[in-house]
Amino acid sequence: MAAIHFAPLQGYTDRTYREAHARIFGGVDAYYTPFVRLEKGGFRKKDLRDVARPDATGARVIPQLIASSPEEFRTILPVFLAEGYREVDINLGCPFPMQARAHRGAGILPYREEAEALLRTIEEFPSVSFSVKMRLGWESAEEAVALLPLLNALPLRQITLHPRLGIQQYKGKTDEEGFARFYEACERPLFYNGDLTDLNAIREVMGRYPRLVGVMLGRGLLAAPWLGLEYHSGEPLSLSDKKERLAAFHEALLEGYQARLEGGDHQLLAKMKTVWDYLLPDADRKARKKILKSATLPAYRSAVSALLDR
Repeated sequence: MAAIHFAPLQGYTDRTYREAHARIFGGVDAYYTPFVRLEKGGFRKKDLRDVARPDATGARVIPQLIASSPEEFRTILPVFLAEGYREVDINLGCPFPMQARAHRGAGILPYREEAEALLRTIEEFPSVSFSVKMRLGWESAEEAVALLPLLNALPLRQITLHPRLGIQQYKGKTDEEGFARFYEACERPLFYNGDLTDLNAIREVMGRYPRLVGVMLGRGLLAAPWLGLEYHSGEPLSLSDKKERLAAFHEALLEGYQARLEGGDHQLLAKMKTVWDYLLPDADRKARKKILKSATLPAYRSAVSALLDR
């Protein structure tokens, strides 16, 4: 059976979210942290807190770095090693302009020499198991294909490929032809990432590309956090089971963020509302709107309870 990996999403899949998901839903073989980067030569405190060990659930957590040069790579990696990580993911897929303009994430893909110099840094750390998460390119699917000879030669644990270009952000159609060309020539274990929002979509992509070792889900799991559990069990959860788990999950998030955030109810309420950016997109519109319009924590709790009781 294919592995299910939970993609990192800045602002959403932080430590509190990962731990709550692993404890209540599970069904995920590995969780990836949002990328750690250098900012003005240093690290953001929240990034360091997010990758600090130990993880309370015992789930497999893989930290991710984003860098534009071997020097940045060598500066970030020791943060992970000091925490005991021996699996690290390299981000070559982030499409956000601020990172792309600095030749990080998908923004480095058009600059083949820079991308190759960054990737060859892997060879300096033989005790670390590296993976790469990438896009087909920034402006052309040829950019990822051009890196394949090096990717095939490096001791990578796996490659995760999102079949869009960086300039697309998360919009437009995925390029299945571009993915297929990469798939056919790729000699490393390969994961598919992108627009997998239900069991049928996962099964369809695994049938189309039978050599895949797994899929990486991001927005799909944020919307339906039970999706990995359903895939591994082979059958959908009952409505009552979903509601029970969702209520427990929501409470775990509330408790976790309340313990972590220092800005009181206002900050907690703002953070909890971001969970609904993706969660249950097909739920009753009026009920969702009531959640997002809540001005106090009691009103918010009441609105969430009303939605989950429907």
